[in-house]
Amino acid sequence: MNESNRLATASSSDIATAAERIAEAFASGVPCAPVRDLIGRDDLAAAYAVQGTLTERRLAAGASVVGRKIGLTSEAVQRQLGVDQPDFGVLFDDMACADGGTIPFSQVLQPRAEAEIAFVLSADLAEGPLSREQVRGAIAYAVAALEICGSRIAGWDISFGDTVADNASAGAYVLGTKRLGLDAFDPVAVEMSMSINGEEVSAGSGAACLGDPVEAVVWLARTAREFGEPLRAGQVVLSGALGPMRPIAAGDAVTATLSDLGAVTARFSEGTA
Repeated sequence: MNESNRLATASSSDIATAAERIAEAFASGVPCAPVRDLIGRDDLAAAYAVQGTLTERRLAAGASVVGRKIGLTSEAVQRQLGVDQPDFGVLFDDMACADGGTIPFSQVLQPRAEAEIAFVLSADLAEGPLSREQVRGAIAYAVAALEICGSRIAGWDISFGDTVADNASAGAYVLGTKRLGLDAFDPVAVEMSMSINGEEVSAGSGAACLGDPVEAVVWLARTAREFGEPLRAGQVVLSGALGPMRPIAAGDAVTATLSDLGAVTARFSEGTA
């Protein structure tokens, strides 16, 4: 991943060591210590360099990139971590789960669910001004989505640098089946309710995602191109949470209902197998 005009202050050795620490946690299923001792709390270039190293490992192992996720779209979470911008991570093919399907509980470390709007692209976002109009025109349709965030960092003890390095805490995702173009609904006005085992645990609206989920995609399109990996036709973009993230236990069933876009459900297997 090209760091494009960004200079990391962490050494290449520390970046490699941080990547190895997270990779071991991913492989073993045992969360690791934070990596901010190696790359700092807010060294953006170093954190994305770690993420890029881990992405290259996944690709070399046979995974493929199917999209991106945007994180830290909530002003409250940004204040909590002391940052003034979102972050992004990579979605791999093995992260996808069918609507209503079962996710092995051991697949995502320390899982937490959040509900959001996902957009699927019909055109590349690699050239041009990447204006709001261009980005809107490149969106084929939107669907309701569940993102299952996971942290390889023990106890979710994360700074901005930790979560960026750890692929923006990406774990798994589920897309709903009802597809709407942007001319058929207003993402800002979407109302969301998320339940676990039938009990509402989170609620929010499209306005909670950077004020407008489409603006989140605009930010991502520009940032991804700056880092040398622009968004491509066919990719999925998880645009950011519409309400608070909630922890998941083995055996849970999670459902998000978004006005206009319908419902999306995921279940988690019992135990750790």
